[in-house]
Amino acid sequence: MIKNYLKIAWRSIKSDKLFTFIKVGGFAMGIAACLLIALFIKDELSYDQQYENKDRIYRVVLQGFMDGEIKKSVHFQLPFADALQSDFPEIEKAGKINMSELFGAGKRGLRLTGESQNNFEDGFVFANQNILEILEITLVQGNTKEALLQPDNIVISKSKADKYFPEGNALGKSIVLDNNTSRPYTITGVMPDFPKKSHLQFNFLLPIEDTNMSWTNQNYFTYVLVDENASIPALEKKMFSIMENYIIPAQLAYGRDPAFIQVLKTVEYKLQPIADIHLRSDLAMGDGLKHGDIRFVWLFGAIAGFILLLACINFINLSTAKSANRAKEVGMRKTVGAYKNNLVAQFLTESVLYSLISFLLGLMLAWVLLPTFNEIAAKSILFPWEVWWFVPLMASSALFIGIIAGMYPAFYLSSFRPVNVLKGSLSVGSKSGNLRSGLVVFQFAASVILIIGTLIIYKQMDYILHKELGYDKDQVVILEGANILGNKSESFKAQLLQLPQVQAVTKSDYLPIDGAKRNGNTFKKVGEGIEDRGIPAQFWRVDYDYIKTLGVKVKEGRDFSREIASDSINSMIINAKMAQDLGYENPIGKYINNGRDWTIVGVVQDFHFKSLKEDISALTLVVANNDLGAISVKLKSDNIGGGLAAIEAIWNKNVPNQAFAYSFLDQKFTQMHEDVQRMGKIFNSFALFAILVACLGLFALSAFMVEQRKKEISIRLVLGAPFKSIYKLLTLDFLKLIVIAILIAIPIGWYMMNRWLEDFAYKVDIGWEIFLSAGGIAMAVAVATISYQSIGAALIKPLKSLRTE
Repeated sequence: MIKNYLKIAWRSIKSDKLFTFIKVGGFAMGIAACLLIALFIKDELSYDQQYENKDRIYRVVLQGFMDGEIKKSVHFQLPFADALQSDFPEIEKAGKINMSELFGAGKRGLRLTGESQNNFEDGFVFANQNILEILEITLVQGNTKEALLQPDNIVISKSKADKYFPEGNALGKSIVLDNNTSRPYTITGVMPDFPKKSHLQFNFLLPIEDTNMSWTNQNYFTYVLVDENASIPALEKKMFSIMENYIIPAQLAYGRDPAFIQVLKTVEYKLQPIADIHLRSDLAMGDGLKHGDIRFVWLFGAIAGFILLLACINFINLSTAKSANRAKEVGMRKTVGAYKNNLVAQFLTESVLYSLISFLLGLMLAWVLLPTFNEIAAKSILFPWEVWWFVPLMASSALFIGIIAGMYPAFYLSSFRPVNVLKGSLSVGSKSGNLRSGLVVFQFAASVILIIGTLIIYKQMDYILHKELGYDKDQVVILEGANILGNKSESFKAQLLQLPQVQAVTKSDYLPIDGAKRNGNTFKKVGEGIEDRGIPAQFWRVDYDYIKTLGVKVKEGRDFSREIASDSINSMIINAKMAQDLGYENPIGKYINNGRDWTIVGVVQDFHFKSLKEDISALTLVVANNDLGAISVKLKSDNIGGGLAAIEAIWNKNVPNQAFAYSFLDQKFTQMHEDVQRMGKIFNSFALFAILVACLGLFALSAFMVEQRKKEISIRLVLGAPFKSIYKLLTLDFLKLIVIAILIAIPIGWYMMNRWLEDFAYKVDIGWEIFLSAGGIAMAVAVATISYQSIGAALIKPLKSLRTE
């Protein structure tokens, strides 16, 4: 019997190739989309799962309510980790990491002792010994217990050890950083490369040498390993004693105003599980790391479920749409003695066969699309062919979905009464009109919501990438590793300015992009009373040409000048936001203090130096001639290539032992928002999948409708009905449903995208043109989809149709 079922099923599949293509193709597309989303979600959820004690490892977060919003921070004082470990027996170990470029983390020049050629390497981090043990870093070479105990120690990754010491033994070898031959580092450990699915990524671990044990400076991430029996909520409450015993007394001694102390009394410490850091960290924490977003994981999961649901519903509808063609077959089989269970088995076999074919095609489609998906998502996901459970899971899923999707058509078709079928009095599906109408509304309401999301995401990305930033990011080249120039930097800058392709040059590590140096200070007005609240602001050291090179506009006062001696001593330029926070209408000539007095000589127009998800914050600029490790060159736009070649020639002349490395400021700005762009592209791709599947569903329903009304259409044509009236008859009801779907989708789409835009401090307005465009697109797609069946029905030969009916 099974062989006979399969033979008939295969014959049915071959009998209508277009119908089979649409039915299998739609199902395969849905399966491929679901597989890709499932692989993406699995990848996102697998971050930081490699730790044996992952349920006991936490990152400390400070949060409180300030200036009308919740503030969060993961930056703590140098003695903070030590106090945690000594004051709380529940904490077995507390470690600290400094990833700030201000202290020398990030990118640095490296070469082996005795060699002259420097390499520009990324991934330098400062950490204490406990970090090795908390993060379970078992060294490939060296002793984990003592690898970071001495100031001249360094631990390097396995890939870097292989690069610089291909003979295989790196222990005890010396390296020089930033050409500082007076301070070589000895390699005391080689660690395995950090997994890609880790929120932390570094290649070099240096011991912490900071001796500033002040409780007022905050520069360190703190990780803790807690006792397995510890109550986390209770421990979080107890940790507030750190604030009471150490931080508040230190802030009072520093002269903080009472209002700030009151805020400190309301904050609380939270312990964030290490496995939550990748997906459940927000911008307010300010850790500067690349994160995912759990909301996107749930969103994509919902889209996957929706696509699979639509694919199954379409499968059912396409089966029932062709049911009239199978009615006589069912009637004849029952007449010659076939039982209902035989017919159910026959139709379930067909359904499962369709499902298996769809799954195979879906698997192949997902496998083919995976490289493109990886490129869009910036992932390196592999298809899990070798995982033991993958093939059995796919086979059982194909069987399960085939049975579930085929149950309704099987029982529906097998329930036909032979006498009604053979008399021709069968009315197919007449009792389920409301269900089908509801399905059309559901499918296209969801499609319109996805179209609205796609249009708003595109509009927001276009706004971000083309927004007026307050500075000129075009044709600005950033020369990396310029700190290796040492005392040659001024001479190098002068040589660059002699080039005809160069417009301006500035030396500064502080740039309006992610990854540049940041240095926060608190400022108070001088002579205005101790009760005045301190103003937090960025404190950037720049040179005389910084404002000119970046095209920042001076709003009040003046730029720095080499002709004025005091500019290199105590002059300061602030941005408009700083002036507003200080409460100055005319700040020029006023004094502010961050441990020393500064005279405000200029106010620049606010410019964005963080992601557009964040508001512009207060900023101060002062002149400095040291600690300026990056050089930015503003090129004239007529010959970028020639300018780069000329700069490289001067670089090689001054620094022959380090490769020329550069990047463009506008590219760095784009990279600041690549995570949002990436998620937008993924959303748009899967939205397109969902819309295609929804269109196939509409095609199925229109086919169902035409199948039902074929006799009616034929009679109308015989009686002289024109093509226009037949087309209107078959499309008008559907278009009414599409309009209802649009009206339902608009408020839902507006609410969802409004919530998404809340993440951005600077965002587009959601105007009616978005909803009109989304509705128009949905209507056009619906009309195109329905028209295929409607035009075909209106052009049938009525006599032939009535003869067969």
